[in-house]
Amino acid sequence: MSDPERARVPGTVLAIARLTGWRRLGLAWLAGALGAVAMPPYGLLPALAVSLTVAVWLQDGAAAERTTLRRFGPCFLVGWAWGFGYLTAGLWWLGQAFLVEADEFLWALPLGVIGLPLVLGLFYGAGFGAAGLLWSRGAARLAALAFGLGAADWLRGHLFTGFPWNTLGMALAQNLWLMQWAAVIGLYGLCILAALVCAAPATLATGASPRARFGPSAAAAIVLAGMALYGAERLGPPDPAVAGVRLRLVQPNLPQDAKFRPENRADIVDRYIELSQRPTEAGAPEPTHIVWPESAFPFLIQRDPDALAKVAAGLKPGQHLITGAARAEEPLPGERLRFYNAVMVIGPDGRISDSYDKVHLVPFGEYLPAPLDAALRAVGLRQFVAIPGGFSAGTLAGQRILTVPGLPPVAATICYEAIFPGAILPAGHAAPAPRPPGMILNVTNDAWFGDTPGPRQHLAQARLRAVEEGLPLVRDANTGISAVIDPHGRIVARTALDTETWLDADLPARIVGGTLYGQFGDAAFALMLAACLGGAVIARRRP
Repeated sequence: MSDPERARVPGTVLAIARLTGWRRLGLAWLAGALGAVAMPPYGLLPALAVSLTVAVWLQDGAAAERTTLRRFGPCFLVGWAWGFGYLTAGLWWLGQAFLVEADEFLWALPLGVIGLPLVLGLFYGAGFGAAGLLWSRGAARLAALAFGLGAADWLRGHLFTGFPWNTLGMALAQNLWLMQWAAVIGLYGLCILAALVCAAPATLATGASPRARFGPSAAAAIVLAGMALYGAERLGPPDPAVAGVRLRLVQPNLPQDAKFRPENRADIVDRYIELSQRPTEAGAPEPTHIVWPESAFPFLIQRDPDALAKVAAGLKPGQHLITGAARAEEPLPGERLRFYNAVMVIGPDGRISDSYDKVHLVPFGEYLPAPLDAALRAVGLRQFVAIPGGFSAGTLAGQRILTVPGLPPVAATICYEAIFPGAILPAGHAAPAPRPPGMILNVTNDAWFGDTPGPRQHLAQARLRAVEEGLPLVRDANTGISAVIDPHGRIVARTALDTETWLDADLPARIVGGTLYGQFGDAAFALMLAACLGGAVIARRRP
């Protein structure tokens, strides 16, 4: 920065850029924590704008007066501290899961609340470090930051089983108009737009000319306005309903510490059946399909003919039940019994006509990662779900289509499988299912996380899958929030959190012809990432 340029920069901004050591990292942490306020359930987009604006000024200082290669380390530390703060403030509610069986897991609470953000913050450190190698003056450094953050979020969603929770794109994906762009560019494309738009105010204090100062913020405002106009136009009238389908979502609100006790088996089944048989509102059609949440039973219903008969007796003629349930598979000689977290379809005759086994399991929640499995079990530790040896992963990642009489083909997702973009079918549909899905089903159990932001964030992320794929989403959660969402992301009906209830609703129809994201996956995101990289490289090469 030349002396005339430096003279035009406010003293506060210069002071931020000149911070070093723990002061720089501390402010980066605070800025990241503020950015988490842009996530559900708060949704304050200006918080992310302040967060990334401060991050740009800190990055200015970290990248100043150093050779290109020596920039990486200081910029990495800024990004790591920023990501640590962002993820700590956004994921603190994970600690609630360690309190469900506190006698066994309380000691590990700091690992989830502090350790996980510490590790995941490395992705943002790498993103800021890469941006630092491309850093330059003016608006082009926003492209460098968007490249680094977009790549960081994509990598966080894919490496080491992936965990794309609260990616930056969710800051835009809570507004019904803005989220419509997910049908074109997907969640990761929204991440790049969120970075560009929210970091734009940084140039108001550091631009060398009025155009350089105000241009990026004006462009950001135009982008947001254009996104909103496109979204409002795309929404149009309410989506039609699928003829002959009436859903009942059962939300039993079972406490997590009682849900998996075998001695409660009879009471739990009776509770589900009683809620399923509650009378409909006057003049409303009878439900054709009943949905129960993830892991509905504290036993293997497939091996309990009496329980299956009892469930079938609770169904009316023509009704079908879709329920989450643990499933066991007979082992080969010399192998242990394998357990799966499954979705099952049960007819009025008591037969299980189809099932889907969860493919994307939760590390440490449903299984212990292989490198640590033997060592952790040797000292008496286990995964959260008390299944001997943990759950095994299903093998039909690209063929999750369930056949349910009376419903269009059902794309099943269990628990946090619904937070992964492109999980409904392979990315770009490289190996499409033989029958295109007509709806997304998500059964889950968020009782682990109580009345915290967790269940609300889970719903918001699952909702975006409906927009990306142009499919309605049916979500049934043990303690809530259960909902029916149309393929444009509109919530047709929903329940409250921590409430025993049921929800009757029609099934919205899918969008005819699908969406661009559904056809091409993350191709648009890749082009946006390449454009940011290209713009940053060109600007860096200028004298």
